[in-house]
Amino acid sequence: MSEQKLHEECGVFGIYSERDDQNVATSAYLALYALQHRGQMSCGIAVGNHGVIKSYKDNGLVPEVFSRDVLSSLGDGHIAVGHVRYGTQDNADRASAQPMVVRHVRGNIALCFNGQLTNARELRRELELSGAIFHTNNDCEVIAYVFTRERLKADSTEEALAATMKQLRGAYSIVMMSAKKLLACRDPQGFHPLCIGRREGQIIFASETCALSTLNAEIERDVRPGEIVVASADGLTSIPTMCGQKGGLCVFEFVYFARPDSVIDGAGVHEARKRAGAFLALEHPVSADVVVGAPDSGLDAALGYAHQSGIPYEMGFIKNRYVGRTFIEPTQKMREDAVRIKLSAIKSVVSGKRVVLVDDSIVRGTTVARTVRLLREAGATEVHMRVSSPPFTHPCYFGTDVPSEDKLLACRLHCDIEAMAKEIGVDSLGYLTVEDTRKIAVGCGVDFCVGCFTGEYPCQPPAPQPEDKFAQPYCCGGCKEE
Repeated sequence: MSEQKLHEECGVFGIYSERDDQNVATSAYLALYALQHRGQMSCGIAVGNHGVIKSYKDNGLVPEVFSRDVLSSLGDGHIAVGHVRYGTQDNADRASAQPMVVRHVRGNIALCFNGQLTNARELRRELELSGAIFHTNNDCEVIAYVFTRERLKADSTEEALAATMKQLRGAYSIVMMSAKKLLACRDPQGFHPLCIGRREGQIIFASETCALSTLNAEIERDVRPGEIVVASADGLTSIPTMCGQKGGLCVFEFVYFARPDSVIDGAGVHEARKRAGAFLALEHPVSADVVVGAPDSGLDAALGYAHQSGIPYEMGFIKNRYVGRTFIEPTQKMREDAVRIKLSAIKSVVSGKRVVLVDDSIVRGTTVARTVRLLREAGATEVHMRVSSPPFTHPCYFGTDVPSEDKLLACRLHCDIEAMAKEIGVDSLGYLTVEDTRKIAVGCGVDFCVGCFTGEYPCQPPAPQPEDKFAQPYCCGGCKEE
């Protein structure tokens, strides 16, 4: 992506083993490595040994947080859950990292959550007025409180989870560990992916199939939207609690979020991105000499554009993969220098040529302009930008941090393609249509959410609220202003 990246909330993982000696902590560690692209702010693992839960979590990447000694300290167990997280600056503290471990009178649980609730503010207010005290600023703690309240009344963990789902609105993929069971559920629209795999004597849940491949596990199927799946000594049990509602998988899983080697709801991600590029070539043909992709998110679509158009595909950029995540850029000059450190155009590929530059999206339009300038400085005579998704025109309420409309290039310039092309410095600009975006994932078994492009969402978006929805204190009405 040629912008300050869009971010998806998290990646979740869970493993249930018939035996206690199969090192589930290491399996979780390897799986989180595979899911690292879904969140780089924090990560954590919890291991359950028949009701005793040991956990560790911290801010940082998987190899930064988990040393060999830390993994060993988690001990043996027959269940583990893991989490990688992207968070906003208002909840970047270590306490907001997951899994969230809850110890209560009906048994201990560890909870991992991916998504964003649209009614979290209302649920939290209700809980606080009944005496709940919150320590974080995220939705996961709200879910944990609601579940704990329901568990006090329910006969089983899955019954409590079903009752919890009926109170949640919005996007959620959840993996939860109790003393004897590993549970997974997906919201009724299926906004974010969640799959099921098997390895000898083990049942695995993960946000993406790439985690299963890393563990050499077989892909069984996806958790259906609205379904609860339970792994226990009885095997795998399905509870179709809220199945059958209108689906709405975030189409950006195929456009950008998921790893190219993953398969989501029956469709391959790499193939979907190539198909998006092919559609782009049909919708926005141009006379050019070479097609290049913006690393890494534009490479698959660029390949599809090249195959469809007949224009040769080349690797036009080298990406420096050793630039730290915490690179500080306090001045404009340093920000411009950072682009050169992170990305370099290959002069022999683009010099003297008409270049088609393919990327998955344009958000603010700032970084892409610098990327285009790199091509110009390397000698490109023309630069034609092709984007494998439609323009962003509306916010996302379900786990993708699309900036406010006034910061979006397409909104700011009222989707004036010529004005947008001029601002980012390209000779022409073409976006994928919404209609063809819906067609990129052949074989996908669910419908898509394209609300950030159209303003039409598969379920009711929330009422306007502060950017930090938990920032403003509530008043119960029983106090007086001083």
